[in-house]
Amino acid sequence: MGSLFKPKMPPLPPVQPLPEPPSAELSQEEKDAIAAEKREMERKRKGRKSTILTGPLGVEQEAETENKTLLGS
Repeated sequence: MGSLFKPKMPPLPPVQPLPEPPSAELSQEEKDAIAAEKREMERKRKGRKSTILTGPLGVEQEAETENKTLLGS
């Protein structure tokens, strides 16, 4: 009696073949564009390094602890 009320499972769809992967070769124009992007990124990165005043251990310069007063002492 249990199999009388159970619906039958539909058949599985056929397996589709995998698509071909894209070719790994790049044209000369694409290689030039990638190289130009890398050069631009390096140039920008070098430009920001000069503005960083701290290192991994903190400020690298000595602190000025002595200030001259108006009275000259």
